Amino acid sequence: MTEKIKILMIDDHPMIIEGYQNTLLFTKKDNQELIIDIANNCDEAVRSMDKSVELDLPYDILFVDISLPPSSDGSMTSGEDLAEYARKILPNAKVIILTMFNESFRIHNIIKTIDPEGFLIKSDLTSSELASAFQAVLNNPPFYSGTVNSFIRKSITNDIVIDDKNRKILYLLSQGVKTKNLAPHLDISLSAVEKRKKQLREIFEVNDGQDETLLREARKTGFV
Repeated sequence: MTEKIKILMIDDHPMIIEGYQNTLLFTKKDNQELIIDIANNCDEAVRSMDKSVELDLPYDILFVDISLPPSSDGSMTSGEDLAEYARKILPNAKVIILTMFNESFRIHNIIKTIDPEGFLIKSDLTSSELASAFQAVLNNPPFYSGTVNSFIRKSITNDIVIDDKNRKILYLLSQGVKTKNLAPHLDISLSAVEKRKKQLREIFEVNDGQDETLLREARKTGFV
């Protein structure tokens, strides 16, 4: 019996989408029929998702690139926002995240907010891994690529507990944001930022007060 699988691929690089399509069509099982729609930006993706719900032909799988041009009304700024939207309106769809980002903060955040059935770092990706991920997500999710798995292993074996705000401080510092400019990013006061940085220095046993030293120690344990 033929299994129809409705797929939405969201990526702003047409050649990448063409590669994904060709791989899936070439490696699909004989009883699988793939119906593939394409969206190159947030607006097109939202329109396709809304239409699939309206027509009562919901998508089974979404491939979502994280770096996308924002929607025209500014409400969606990335694939993360799209994936969260998909979770609301397509509750049964399986989400596969594809991204160039391999910073642990972003990986942690995506797992926490979206909990995707598939999570692939583009630099890990080969056509055989994409094919394996597709079949695994259909039948036995989740499927995470090597970089994601090693990050998860690292954070599980690491007994340092760092909450989301502290992770964000480390991430922003690693992006070159100065301490005095951290507060607005985090919705907390500058003194609360200072208090958290002090806490982080204690956790990572940093005595010289230098952000660089703090980041170096955080990198060693996979927090940046």
